[in-house]
Amino acid sequence: MRHPIPAALFALVFALAPLAATAGDDAVLYKDPDCGCCGEYAKVLEREGFRVRIKETTALDALRRMAGVPDKLASCHTVTVGNYVVEGHVPVAAVRKLLGEKPDIRGIALPGMPQGSPGMTGQKEGPFVVYEIGTRDASGQPKIFASE
Repeated sequence: MRHPIPAALFALVFALAPLAATAGDDAVLYKDPDCGCCGEYAKVLEREGFRVRIKETTALDALRRMAGVPDKLASCHTVTVGNYVVEGHVPVAAVRKLLGEKPDIRGIALPGMPQGSPGMTGQKEGPFVVYEIGTRDASGQPKIFASE
């Protein structure tokens, strides 16, 4: 039987993860042990030159809360890369843009599990809208970081 990680320990592990990723293209992917598409996303990142370490956890909701990811931006896995959080099946071009521009935001998210997104099967049905985590526009909605 799996036990959730105590909140204080989990916060420490999550806080230190970005420090381990300061080499630029090191990433830690947190996923549910039963999710297969998360592993596929890790493979996409690896093909693009990222070094990915996978950490299985049953405490993804707690991790997202600590990372500041609102429920409406949640997906099936959370990645730390550089000093950022990348939530979901975000296209690699948007991740590269984040790491290159280094904006003052917590990270980026592609909510849900859109068909045809990196690591997901199916056909793409329109642009993937990637949102900033931790910033809002004048109407209170998350700001758009990229659309592809």
